[in-house]
Amino acid sequence: MSEAVKVVSSPQLRLLGQFRLECGAEPVELCRNGQRLLAFVALRRRVSRTVLAGTLWPEVTEDHARGSLRTTLWKLPRGDQPLIRCSGDSLVAATGLGVDVHSFTETALGVLQGSVPAPTAPLPHGLLGGDDLLPGWDEEWVLLERERLRQLRLHALDALAEALVRAGRPALALEAAWESVRTDPLRESAHRAAVSAHLAEGNLMEAVRHYRSFRRLLLNELGVEPSARFAHLLSRHGVTVPLRG
Repeated sequence: MSEAVKVVSSPQLRLLGQFRLECGAEPVELCRNGQRLLAFVALRRRVSRTVLAGTLWPEVTEDHARGSLRTTLWKLPRGDQPLIRCSGDSLVAATGLGVDVHSFTETALGVLQGSVPAPTAPLPHGLLGGDDLLPGWDEEWVLLERERLRQLRLHALDALAEALVRAGRPALALEAAWESVRTDPLRESAHRAAVSAHLAEGNLMEAVRHYRSFRRLLLNELGVEPSARFAHLLSRHGVTVPLRG
């Protein structure tokens, strides 16, 4: 009788939402510095020791920072394959390490490049109800990456909504548009996508109501009007909207 083959799942790293590392489907606890180190390398995939040490320990000397880096590396879990490997003066994330940020990025970029879900498929995972990157972490490198991912998600949601309208699926388009609106209520492109979905369903009054609500919000918050492009969207359907307050 042949021996059973032991299947070992690849380690998975969750950075969207609470930090979580799993190896073999079991959670792995890391110290705070271990979390920071793994998160930074996983996001960049490859980073020099100098940049890494200077970013994670900016308040100490270079020698001290490199010493902290060596200590933190030594404390990381060591399985059949290390989570981080050395390559010259760089550190590289393990090839088999699954990182949710990279999966999300691929999904969002696919939408921006024109990928639309099949008629029976759900909306792309991670775009609706997506979590922020490492909430509660306030280091500069996290804040920059968090904002990049937020903008990418918003652009993908807007593009998805417009693509779903063109594909004749206005109900799903409205879901994508509203997710974008909830994330950034002053984002005009999200409101245009929502109005486009209403118009595609023939709900002219809903479209006008949404436009007027956004116009009031914009005037109250910024003292400006929606763009002429937005007004033209409604005028093509016989609705005249004011261009000035």
